[in-house]
Amino acid sequence: MASSRSFSLVQAVALSLVACAHGAPDARVTGSVTYLQRIALSPAAVVQVQLVDVSRADAPAVVLAEQTFRPAHQVPIPFELIYDGSRIDPAHRYAVQARITDGDRLAFMNDRVFPVITNGAPTVVEVVVRLVGSP
Repeated sequence: MASSRSFSLVQAVALSLVACAHGAPDARVTGSVTYLQRIALSPAAVVQVQLVDVSRADAPAVVLAEQTFRPAHQVPIPFELIYDGSRIDPAHRYAVQARITDGDRLAFMNDRVFPVITNGAPTVVEVVVRLVGSP
């Protein structure tokens, strides 16, 4: 009985490895968007979070995943970006960027890079956005 159970476990591991070799499964970057100001978001607020490849300084960032939504509550606002793991190049640099709009007006955006995935960067990140027009 024990040997057949061990054989089944070996088979399961082997099948998982074969599945991964034929296409990387979806991967995730998660975290939250927050800001330091003590003001509430309006009901019209929309949050946009993107996973971008920022490897080339002389070219626009390539968007790998995006989530746009009306937040259910105030900050911190959780997000989950699902991306195709086979599109990740270990030699590239990736970052999460976020912005919050209020109607047609850009209200908050990140003003620094939040690295993820490669070069020892995490896959869970807190993105701090700043009030647009604020020092």
